[in-house]
Amino acid sequence: MFLHNKDSGKSDVELMRLYKADRKLEWLGALYMRYAPMVYGVCLKYLKDREEARDAVMQIHEKLITSLFQHDVDNFRSWIYVNAKNHCLMQLRGKKGHIMEEISIAFMENGLSQHPEEDILIEKDNERLENCIRALAEPQQRCIILFYLEEKCYKEISTSTGFDARQVKSYIQNGKRNLKSCMEQNG
Repeated sequence: MFLHNKDSGKSDVELMRLYKADRKLEWLGALYMRYAPMVYGVCLKYLKDREEARDAVMQIHEKLITSLFQHDVDNFRSWIYVNAKNHCLMQLRGKKGHIMEEISIAFMENGLSQHPEEDILIEKDNERLENCIRALAEPQQRCIILFYLEEKCYKEISTSTGFDARQVKSYIQNGKRNLKSCMEQNG
């Protein structure tokens, strides 16, 4: 499925270049998986619903397939952060039936100085989550990402990883416990 970032060993810029050159989804997947926890955190903050946030993470990933060809991206992390925020604001706009202004990249850069504490705290939480996911043992990491970020069921995870259903359940439970512990220790 996706390469994990430690498997790719390539920079964000290199992964974008490779994806644009040969359109292989594994390059895009490797790039996106680095920031999926951050995207999930942004979506959860705005949508305030875990299921909607997970859906948004997948929708944003699907949009990337074409949107990376439409933009020259220098800093993928900042760009995907703004895209995640805009995606969530569009969802909220559709729900509430009133108009909200889409946030531009320029506004986001200026907005940091208007609410620096909140943005810095969110960024730190997202970085902590990303680091804690990376710190998990490989089987736990794979199962956590597939279950929570890609919304795969135990059977689908078992099929794609080769782990039996009991192992998948164990890796998810232990991974979740380890993530919680890591987040508390690094809080």
